[in-house]
Amino acid sequence: MRLLVTGAAGFIGSHYVRTLLDGDRPGFTDTRVTVLDALTYAGDRTNLPERHPRLTFVHGDICDLPLLLDLLPGHDAVVHFAAESHVDRSLVDASAFIRANVTGTEALLHACLRTGVQRVVHVSTDEVYGSIERGSWTEEWPLVPNSPYAASKAASDLVALSYVRSHGLDLSVTRCSNNYGPYQHVEKLIPAFTTRLLERQPVPLYGDGSHSREWVHVSDHCDGVHLVLTRGRSGEVYNIGGGDERTNRDVAGALLDLCGAPPTLLGYVADRKGHDQRYSLDDTKIREQLGYAPRIAFADGLAQTVAWYREHPERWRHSPHTRPVGAAVSTAEQGRAFDNTGTR
Repeated sequence: MRLLVTGAAGFIGSHYVRTLLDGDRPGFTDTRVTVLDALTYAGDRTNLPERHPRLTFVHGDICDLPLLLDLLPGHDAVVHFAAESHVDRSLVDASAFIRANVTGTEALLHACLRTGVQRVVHVSTDEVYGSIERGSWTEEWPLVPNSPYAASKAASDLVALSYVRSHGLDLSVTRCSNNYGPYQHVEKLIPAFTTRLLERQPVPLYGDGSHSREWVHVSDHCDGVHLVLTRGRSGEVYNIGGGDERTNRDVAGALLDLCGAPPTLLGYVADRKGHDQRYSLDDTKIREQLGYAPRIAFADGLAQTVAWYREHPERWRHSPHTRPVGAAVSTAEQGRAFDNTGTR
């Protein structure tokens, strides 16, 4: 089997590829994997075992239709992780998000049709649903995105599902809750706070820190994506949750404890535009239909994640997100210093 994984030099995609190449997926032990990644700021080739004999890395743009038409023939399936995902960046300039997430998805699906790819999984996010005061979103919930990033992902979901209805493409959509784990880019909340606290630098929470998110370990999320690839039905959407909801203030408190940092390092900043108050997924569908069940408890996964960043300072120490307070930081960097989300 040949599998194309887009955006797999990033956090979630690289984890999925590593599990494939490690032989952790029954029935996929001989699968040859092609990674397509543009290597924008969050992509890192060192996330991948590039010398693995079953891995081919292609540095390219998901919007490059001629490249896709040349690359896709012979592949049996595509898992589409590639996306711009930083909410704060999308508030500064949404153009890259529309291009990568919407135009890129359409180019990929068009190329899949023309080259006869048999199966596609389009990886999305719970942020397309907006914010929910109580209860949890099912897959039938209306899409009410509140940030340019979320709107671009909602648009890409609709484009993807239109290819099922219009062209008969065998495609499923997944929507995950906040991811965390090793290798995540340090602009996201957990690695940003962890790395700064390890350096005894202050960390800022938006607003009063009461914004609530459901968290899923990247390993559990990738298990869910693989279940959808192998057993999911065409035209269906599957929520993938972790079942553990925490406020950002609670997560920050846990990180203070794990890093052995004083509570005086925790501060508060003005809330960002259109900041969703609460996310919560109902993932009954994937649990009952496909047998999904997250295995990693949040407390255990968080402790393991902090340990990984502590043991790998070379992965983050030179990032602008961990500069000492008072160091020169551009206006653009200040506007996107921390993203209280956890995707990609």
